Amino acid sequence: MGNVKVYIRGWIGYFYVADMKRFLQNWNEWLRTRMRMYIWKQWKKSRTKVQNLRKLGVPEWQAYQWGNTKLGYWRIAGSAVLNRSITNERLAQAGYYDFPAQYEPPIRSKNLAYVHAKFL
Repeated sequence: MGNVKVYIRGWIGYFYVADMKRFLQNWNEWLRTRMRMYIWKQWKKSRTKVQNLRKLGVPEWQAYQWGNTKLGYWRIAGSAVLNRSITNERLAQAGYYDFPAQYEPPIRSKNLAYVHAKFL
């Protein structure tokens, strides 16, 4: 995760002059889904999936249902059960770098007059 963080920081620094906040938010959402998919893939067996979902606070019947599903990894990663159990806060605790929070778009010239007048 450290290498990804360094790469993303450099990428944001290079493209800082562009207004790309929406693009970063979409990319961040995709990357979080990818991380959830990676975690789901690590839980190879159905028994492990059920046990780990139970540890994350999912009700027993729902953990059994989702742990034994035959849906694809990407479909499960975008499901409500993984979004509620592997939350953004848990990803942050595990070391996920929320890069759109670090990006501040540059001030446009028409807004500059407003900002200048407001602080005079």
